[in-house]
Amino acid sequence: QVQLVESGGGLVQTGGSLRLSCAASGRTFSSFEMDWLRQAPGKEREFVAGINWNGVVTSYADSVRGRFTISRDNAKNTVYLQMNSLKLEDTAVYSCASKKGAGYDYWGQGTQVTVSS
Repeated sequence: QVQLVESGGGLVQTGGSLRLSCAASGRTFSSFEMDWLRQAPGKEREFVAGINWNGVVTSYADSVRGRFTISRDNAKNTVYLQMNSLKLEDTAVYSCASKKGAGYDYWGQGTQVTVSS
């Protein structure tokens, strides 16, 4: 059974930083592209950042590019999302997911990030 477990969320003021972690177990983690997505209250889930299997290729939503950094440590089966210069609109539940084709096959339970003024 594959498990993805996020951690690192919390309450932070605007302009602050958080680092999210997503620990994977139950599969060959290093073989798969991993994405971070988020869902704010009343909004649809949206892509935040993605990273390929070896960490060489990354992609970001326009709304976070230059502020967020995705990385991975395959030896630790963990993917990270460093979030800097946080804004009110970054408030959401952040989830990691493993890519399969055009979609996702496994999701974590999510971690809440709340940015306050």
